[in-house]
Amino acid sequence: MLPSTRYNAALEDFQRARRQAAAQAILRRLRGQPVALLPFEEIYQHLPTQGSHERGLEEIPLDAIVGSMGRYAEFSRDFLPRSAALQNRWARVKSAFRNLEEMPPIKVYKVGEVYFVLDGNHRVSVARQHGAKTIRAYVTELKTSVPITPESDLEEIIIAAERQKFLERTHLDRHYPALELEISSPGKYRVLEHQIEALCRDAGDLTFRQAARRWYEEIYLPVVELIAVHNLLRDFPGRTPADLYVWITQHQQELESALGWAIAPEDAARDLADHHSSRPQKVMARWRERLLETLRPRSMEPGPKPGEWRRQVASLHRERLFERILVALSGTPESWQALDEALLMAQREEGLLLGLHVVATQRGKGSPAVQMLETEFRERCQRAGVQTEFAVVAGKVADVIVERSRWSDLVVVHLAHPPEEGMLRQLAPGFHRLIRRCPRPLLAVPCAASDLHTLLLAYDGSPKADEALFLAAYLAARWRLPLTTLVVVTSESFPHRAIVRAREYLSQRRIPGNLLIRYGDVAEMVMQTAETMDADLLLMGGYSQPPMLDVVVGSAVNQVLRCARRPVLICR
Repeated sequence: MLPSTRYNAALEDFQRARRQAAAQAILRRLRGQPVALLPFEEIYQHLPTQGSHERGLEEIPLDAIVGSMGRYAEFSRDFLPRSAALQNRWARVKSAFRNLEEMPPIKVYKVGEVYFVLDGNHRVSVARQHGAKTIRAYVTELKTSVPITPESDLEEIIIAAERQKFLERTHLDRHYPALELEISSPGKYRVLEHQIEALCRDAGDLTFRQAARRWYEEIYLPVVELIAVHNLLRDFPGRTPADLYVWITQHQQELESALGWAIAPEDAARDLADHHSSRPQKVMARWRERLLETLRPRSMEPGPKPGEWRRQVASLHRERLFERILVALSGTPESWQALDEALLMAQREEGLLLGLHVVATQRGKGSPAVQMLETEFRERCQRAGVQTEFAVVAGKVADVIVERSRWSDLVVVHLAHPPEEGMLRQLAPGFHRLIRRCPRPLLAVPCAASDLHTLLLAYDGSPKADEALFLAAYLAARWRLPLTTLVVVTSESFPHRAIVRAREYLSQRRIPGNLLIRYGDVAEMVMQTAETMDADLLLMGGYSQPPMLDVVVGSAVNQVLRCARRPVLICR
């Protein structure tokens, strides 16, 4: 065949090869296989190598050639041409030789089980299009411990290289034979190294590898156990425990930076799942909530479901319910009374006290008055022997308290403005909205702190009253306080099973105390009983009616708060 004829035939072969490249790309995507050639330069900078070795001339399998130096964008993973600009060069290479045996050998790097073309990309492409299985090549082998196969893609190789470097630096695999530390996205092993380096700096007397072992046992494994206990992997399918560990710790740092408070890993994990879970039911719940936010006035928001906080606490298997207590401070003399009550709670629960001051604008956050308030807060907490943190936030008081309460177990506020009668007044922002929307138990303090010697539970059998029953039993048992349970029968339709329910619940938990049954108005009977027995703390459920009905007919909670002379713990 004449050279010109061979060239024209090669041009036709090139067009067929390009069509074949397009078809192969579709098939590879459908099969989840890599489509592009691997870039040698990028892979080489990530690989831990132990030198090179000249292997000389060899016959190598074309299927194992998966990458190129400098020309990886011009050919597909099957080394078929992707660009029309390659046509003339490709056709000249093919037409210059009557058969593949006449083509000179190519030059390649061998890394693991695969090859990267240093010189001869067009010859490889022509050979692949011709249906050849092997090709002659001068081979230089780069020795590495990172496994690379023809099925590997760029991300997998980079991750494997990063993992190998991490293990070579930490030696964790030598100390923990069953080590499972697989990460599915690049760059995350460096995050782990940063954490170990920080631990090494803080400890001072540890080597990096000693710090790595302490990090693994004391920091990494507890979070991985948390992931397993809460089955968080179902929220992020296709990810590993190490992936979630990195996300949780990074999210924890972001939250701490935004809030100005330390955040526990379990709280960061729960928030991550709530906002980013890919489970269909959680995605739909987020969409539904966003839709309702746009259609429903904020004053009509029903608030969290009864018992939601208790279920979260129960999942953590904690002995103490109030490990993090939020106290809102306005700076008025009365607000310090709320702090005194919060300090009593924190001392009994050995809890952390989170001070919160709300200002109207960002400009007010650094004022001398705010600085004096923070100083006074920290000094009082120090005298009481209570650990504390403090944050100043700009916004509306009730909204900020509700948002911040998610990161606490109990909210303590001064009862400066109890909910008032009247529809318009209850629709306005204030204590009424705080009670309805706060996702944590809310301790309203109307006066000086009590000594917390006696408890009074107002119980009506509603779901939120059940939460008050749960907390009353907890406080009576843990703090060893006498408990009186009051059931007010308001009408013939009153659910008398509530009396049996309260008696059985406390009896099963061996909580001693009195059960009182009274008839009449709820608020009047509650306040009368509290005065008679000189109760230090009153517990009751929050609003039990839908928002609009509560606004129209009123609430016993509001009535109690308007005449309260003792702290009232409102439960969700």
